[in-house]
Amino acid sequence: QGYDVIGITLKLWPQDCVSRAEDKCCGPQAVTDARSVCHKLGIPYYLINEAAQFQAKVIQYFADEYKAGRTPNPCVMCNQNLKFGRLIDRADQLGAQFIATGHFARLERRADGRVLLKRGRDLKKDQSYFLFSLRQNQLARAMFPLGEKTKSDAREVARHCNLKTADKEESMEICFVPDNNYGGFLQQANLVQKHRGEIVDLHGQVLGHHDGIEFYTIGQRKGLGLSTPQPLYVIELDAENNRVVVGDDTALDRDEFTVDRCNWIPFDAPPEQMEVTAKIRYNHPGTPATVTPLGQGRAKVKLHVPQRAITPGQAAVFYQDDLVAGGGWIAR
Repeated sequence: QGYDVIGITLKLWPQDCVSRAEDKCCGPQAVTDARSVCHKLGIPYYLINEAAQFQAKVIQYFADEYKAGRTPNPCVMCNQNLKFGRLIDRADQLGAQFIATGHFARLERRADGRVLLKRGRDLKKDQSYFLFSLRQNQLARAMFPLGEKTKSDAREVARHCNLKTADKEESMEICFVPDNNYGGFLQQANLVQKHRGEIVDLHGQVLGHHDGIEFYTIGQRKGLGLSTPQPLYVIELDAENNRVVVGDDTALDRDEFTVDRCNWIPFDAPPEQMEVTAKIRYNHPGTPATVTPLGQGRAKVKLHVPQRAITPGQAAVFYQDDLVAGGGWIAR
């Protein structure tokens, strides 16, 4: 498109987990692939070590959220703190004006200077959900060249350029968690130790015991170790009392919750009430909702239709058609 381009890979994995990161998007093979692409395109390539920041801002957050009885979303924090945080600092050092990433999302730059975030054209791959927390100063520096393309379009361009990554397998899991076993990762990394607690029903009756609330998520049914006539699900994680609260399927449905640490993209101050489509997790299709800001970065979300397993710690992102109006973190 006429820009002078520099290729950068952020080395995010600590030395002691290279074997775990081998197949991941930030692993050693990814570095080799990225370097070969830059060589093919004739552009400079840098490998920048941000492992300490990744440990502090993403992995530690990941563990702390589970300890607090919440289910974290590390990809949002990585985008906020690393890809559009530390990487912008690196861009400044290199004299680069923009950060271009492969996110499937779109940006619209208004005449007044405000930058709007929109869904990617490929709705199956849309990643705007993971970008909701970016501020205006970050969006102003961002470019998403794949936003107007589908995944197959992007692969076709790579094939046309004879890039070795054209048919590379996608990485769909959390990049630092092997085999999607987050509980095993937390223990192996010495971030969480097993600690016995009670599994109780909605009336507080003790039904069994657990090894730590960190190993459970809202809506979980398998792995409870309980023998009951009816299936039971995790309804709440009570960090204060180290309890896992279980109940039947109907107790998972809710139509109201609050979010905190809200970020609003089209405006500095949100209207008194908004009609939106709310996504309560990345793979959620979205549901009609009324959002009422409460001040101090908080908002009440009233769903028109109750939804299952609304999970504290996950992001609730609000859409108006393709536009990301904003979002916040689901509170307990």
